[in-house]
Amino acid sequence: MFDNRQFRNALGQFPTGVIVLTGITGDGELLGITMSSFNSVSLEPPLVVFSIHQAAASLAKWRQCRIYAINVLSEDQEELSNRFARAGSDKWDGISPVEGRFGAPLLPDVLVALECETYARHEGGDHELFISRVLAIHEGGSRLAQPLVFVRGRYCQLQKDACA
Repeated sequence: MFDNRQFRNALGQFPTGVIVLTGITGDGELLGITMSSFNSVSLEPPLVVFSIHQAAASLAKWRQCRIYAINVLSEDQEELSNRFARAGSDKWDGISPVEGRFGAPLLPDVLVALECETYARHEGGDHELFISRVLAIHEGGSRLAQPLVFVRGRYCQLQKDACA
């Protein structure tokens, strides 16, 4: 058998990209949360999945968002990742979001942003899974920038040109 720490350490061996999920409530409140629990699901229809912890204070607000954006961060956006990872702080202070084609708030200068709508939600243990249909793709400024990577509980950088 294994405990939660062993399980978490085992999963930490798998490198992931880092995203910031951004949305806006019906009351106009901007939402944002950093996560690495993101993956593709289907090409037809174009579906992706992310998960939010059941105990997250913002989960009820995310359930109400119909449209939101998945912003893929570059390796020079570690500070942005940390900002949106903090609970209860004014995450949007000094950031002017760009409005997406379907109204989602997009973070400026990310590698790519996927504007999405909820396709389905499912319970997944201590998380809620959001399966999302991609409505639009917003290409970032630099196609040569490296993605922000998270592994073994910390940020890492890919070796330059290692994936060329």
